Amino acid sequence: MSKSRKSQEFSSNDYVVYPAHGVGQIISIEEQEIAGINLELFVISFEKDKMTLRVPTAKATEIGMRSLSSPDVVSKALDTLKGKARVKRAMWSRRAQEYEQKINSGDLIAIAEVVRDLHRADDQREQSYSERQLYEAALERLTRELAAVQGMDELGAQQRVGEVLTARAA
Repeated sequence: MSKSRKSQEFSSNDYVVYPAHGVGQIISIEEQEIAGINLELFVISFEKDKMTLRVPTAKATEIGMRSLSSPDVVSKALDTLKGKARVKRAMWSRRAQEYEQKINSGDLIAIAEVVRDLHRADDQREQSYSERQLYEAALERLTRELAAVQGMDELGAQQRVGEVLTARAA
Protein backbone atom coordinates (compact mmCIF):
# COMPACT_ATOMS: atom_id res chain seq x y z
CA MET A 1 0.00 0.00 0.00
CA SER A 2 2.67 2.52 0.98
CA LYS A 3 4.63 2.01 -2.24
CA SER A 4 1.74 2.96 -4.49
CA ARG A 5 0.78 5.91 -2.28
CA LYS A 6 4.32 7.31 -2.41
CA SER A 7 4.55 6.76 -6.15
CA GLN A 8 1.33 8.72 -6.64
CA GLU A 9 2.63 11.64 -4.59
CA PHE A 10 5.59 12.19 -6.94
CA SER A 11 5.86 11.00 -10.51
CA SER A 12 8.36 11.10 -13.36
CA ASN A 13 9.18 14.58 -14.69
CA ASP A 14 7.93 16.26 -11.48
CA TYR A 15 10.12 18.96 -10.02
CA VAL A 16 10.77 18.37 -6.33
CA VAL A 17 12.73 20.03 -3.55
CA TYR A 18 15.27 17.86 -1.76
CA PRO A 19 16.26 19.71 1.45
CA ALA A 20 20.04 19.33 1.17
CA HIS A 21 20.28 20.01 -2.60
CA GLY A 22 17.36 22.21 -3.64
CA VAL A 23 15.26 21.80 -6.79
CA GLY A 24 15.66 18.65 -8.87
CA GLN A 25 13.61 16.74 -11.39
CA ILE A 26 12.48 13.13 -11.02
CA ILE A 27 13.71 11.46 -14.19
CA SER A 28 12.42 7.99 -13.35
CA ILE A 29 11.16 5.63 -10.68
CA GLU A 30 13.07 2.36 -10.71
CA GLU A 31 13.47 -0.82 -8.70
CA GLN A 32 16.93 -1.87 -7.56
CA GLU A 33 18.18 -4.70 -5.43
CA ILE A 34 20.41 -3.38 -2.68
CA ALA A 35 21.89 -5.81 -0.13
CA GLY A 36 19.35 -8.43 -1.15
CA ILE A 37 16.36 -6.11 -0.65
CA ASN A 38 14.26 -4.81 -3.53
CA LEU A 39 13.79 -1.06 -3.24
CA GLU A 40 11.70 1.34 -5.29
CA LEU A 41 13.75 4.50 -5.88
CA PHE A 42 13.13 7.99 -7.21
CA VAL A 43 15.97 8.94 -9.56
CA ILE A 44 16.34 12.70 -9.18
CA SER A 45 18.50 14.78 -11.48
CA PHE A 46 20.03 18.07 -10.32
CA GLU A 47 20.98 19.43 -13.74
CA LYS A 48 22.86 22.50 -12.50
CA ASP A 49 25.04 20.44 -10.13
CA LYS A 50 25.45 17.59 -12.66
CA MET A 51 24.30 15.22 -9.95
CA THR A 52 21.87 12.30 -9.81
CA LEU A 53 20.37 11.16 -6.54
CA ARG A 54 18.47 7.96 -5.79
CA VAL A 55 15.97 8.22 -2.95
CA PRO A 56 13.91 5.28 -1.65
CA THR A 57 10.24 6.11 -2.32
CA ALA A 58 9.28 4.96 1.18
CA LYS A 59 11.67 7.50 2.77
CA ALA A 60 11.02 10.49 0.48
CA THR A 61 8.63 12.47 2.69
CA GLU A 62 10.36 11.29 5.86
CA ILE A 63 13.61 12.99 4.78
CA GLY A 64 11.77 16.15 3.78
CA MET A 65 11.48 15.79 0.01
CA ARG A 66 8.52 17.87 -1.13
CA SER A 67 6.76 19.25 -4.18
CA LEU A 68 7.56 22.77 -5.35
CA SER A 69 6.07 25.53 -3.23
CA SER A 70 2.71 26.97 -4.21
CA PRO A 71 2.66 30.45 -5.81
CA ASP A 72 1.19 31.66 -2.49
CA VAL A 73 4.26 30.45 -0.55
CA VAL A 74 6.55 32.02 -3.17
CA SER A 75 4.86 35.40 -2.74
CA LYS A 76 5.21 35.06 1.07
CA ALA A 77 8.92 34.35 0.57
CA LEU A 78 9.27 37.47 -1.61
CA ASP A 79 7.42 39.47 1.07
CA THR A 80 9.91 38.09 3.62
CA LEU A 81 12.72 39.60 1.53
CA LYS A 82 11.10 43.02 1.88
CA GLY A 83 11.35 42.91 5.69
CA LYS A 84 14.07 44.41 7.80
CA ALA A 85 17.15 42.22 8.28
CA ARG A 86 17.22 40.55 11.69
CA VAL A 87 20.80 40.00 12.73
CA LYS A 88 21.21 38.48 16.17
CA ARG A 89 24.09 39.53 18.36
CA ALA A 90 25.23 35.92 18.77
CA MET A 91 28.69 34.78 17.74
CA TRP A 92 29.14 34.36 13.98
CA SER A 93 29.73 30.61 14.26
CA ARG A 94 26.36 30.17 16.01
CA ARG A 95 24.55 32.37 13.47
CA ALA A 96 26.27 30.59 10.57
CA GLN A 97 25.08 27.27 11.95
CA GLU A 98 21.50 28.57 12.17
CA TYR A 99 21.67 29.93 8.61
CA GLU A 100 23.01 26.59 7.37
CA GLN A 101 20.12 24.75 9.08
CA LYS A 102 17.59 27.10 7.50
CA ILE A 103 19.10 26.62 4.03
CA ASN A 104 19.13 22.82 4.38
CA SER A 105 15.59 22.72 5.82
CA GLY A 106 14.20 23.14 2.32
CA ASP A 107 11.66 25.65 3.69
CA LEU A 108 11.43 28.46 1.13
CA ILE A 109 10.47 31.12 3.68
CA ALA A 110 13.37 30.18 5.98
CA ILE A 111 15.72 30.39 2.98
CA ALA A 112 14.28 33.83 2.13
CA GLU A 113 15.04 34.91 5.73
CA VAL A 114 18.70 33.96 5.24
CA VAL A 115 18.86 35.92 1.96
CA ARG A 116 17.22 38.91 3.65
CA ASP A 117 19.52 38.81 6.69
CA LEU A 118 22.76 38.36 4.73
CA HIS A 119 22.00 40.71 1.82
CA ARG A 120 24.35 43.70 1.63
CA ALA A 121 23.54 46.87 -0.28
CA ASP A 122 26.41 48.51 -2.15
CA ASP A 123 26.89 51.12 0.56
CA GLN A 124 27.17 48.57 3.39
CA ARG A 125 30.30 46.93 4.72
CA GLU A 126 31.87 44.03 2.83
CA GLN A 127 30.79 40.47 3.60
CA SER A 128 33.22 37.92 4.98
CA TYR A 129 33.96 34.87 2.84
CA SER A 130 31.73 32.56 4.92
CA GLU A 131 28.91 35.12 4.91
CA ARG A 132 29.08 35.39 1.13
CA GLN A 133 29.11 31.57 0.76
CA LEU A 134 25.96 31.20 2.88
CA TYR A 135 24.27 34.13 1.12
CA GLU A 136 25.01 32.71 -2.34
CA ALA A 137 23.83 29.21 -1.34
CA ALA A 138 20.54 30.61 0.01
CA LEU A 139 20.08 32.91 -2.99
CA GLU A 140 20.66 30.01 -5.41
CA ARG A 141 18.08 27.80 -3.65
CA LEU A 142 15.56 30.63 -3.59
CA THR A 143 16.01 31.59 -7.25
CA ARG A 144 15.93 27.98 -8.48
CA GLU A 145 12.61 27.31 -6.78
CA LEU A 146 11.20 30.69 -7.83
CA ALA A 147 12.19 29.93 -11.44
CA ALA A 148 10.65 26.45 -11.34
CA VAL A 149 7.38 27.61 -9.75
CA GLN A 150 6.90 30.66 -11.99
CA GLY A 151 8.12 28.93 -15.15
CA MET A 152 10.95 31.37 -15.82
CA ASP A 153 14.68 30.92 -16.28
CA GLU A 154 17.06 31.31 -13.34
CA LEU A 155 18.40 34.61 -14.61
CA GLY A 156 14.89 36.09 -14.60
CA ALA A 157 14.32 34.75 -11.09
CA GLN A 158 17.62 36.29 -9.91
CA GLN A 159 16.61 39.64 -11.37
CA ARG A 160 13.21 39.42 -9.65
CA VAL A 161 14.83 38.69 -6.26
CA GLY A 162 17.38 41.45 -6.88
CA GLU A 163 14.59 43.94 -7.60
CA VAL A 164 12.82 43.06 -4.35
CA LEU A 165 16.07 43.37 -2.34
CA THR A 166 17.06 46.73 -3.89
CA ALA A 167 13.52 48.10 -3.44
CA ARG A 168 13.81 47.21 0.25
CA ALA A 169 17.13 49.06 0.56
CA ALA A 170 15.76 52.20 -1.09
